[in-house]
Amino acid sequence: MSHSPRRRVAAVVSTALYTLLLAFFFAHVEIEIEGSHGWATSLPTWRIEHHWLLDLLWGGRPMTGYHAWVFPFIALAFHFPMVFRGFWSWRAQVRVLACVMLFWVAEDGLWFVLNPAFGLARFTPENVPWHRHWWGPAPTDYWVFGFLCIVLFVLSALPKSRPVSGPS
Repeated sequence: MSHSPRRRVAAVVSTALYTLLLAFFFAHVEIEIEGSHGWATSLPTWRIEHHWLLDLLWGGRPMTGYHAWVFPFIALAFHFPMVFRGFWSWRAQVRVLACVMLFWVAEDGLWFVLNPAFGLARFTPENVPWHRHWWGPAPTDYWVFGFLCIVLFVLSALPKSRPVSGPS
């Protein structure tokens, strides 16, 4: 039995709002950890500044030991409900991917908004060298992953298709 369209939309909206709440809290954690030094520039961790794979897969940002651990940790945390329930589906996986994308875009943006050492006034390409590619007022990643997470949330809320039966 398929849930009503209203219920599917409510589930997506509540999931997105909860993801934003998690991003808000994690932004505060990162502000406490990094202070005014974004992208782990002052943390005692290893860094790879330049590599062609970073340009291809990481938006040209440096890879750090901090990010090598925190990114998979967040992805695993978002998968925990499926593991806990012993349930997996393509629909649930798509929604998890949407949540991970929304989380990182929101968390990163909130880091700037909430950080007393930074703020929106300094949210510019000149002051944020770790975001190397910008479209207008925001890093390219925000636009790309923001759009993709909306598409994935919509796909995760579509009704299940019913098998087509042949002539009787």
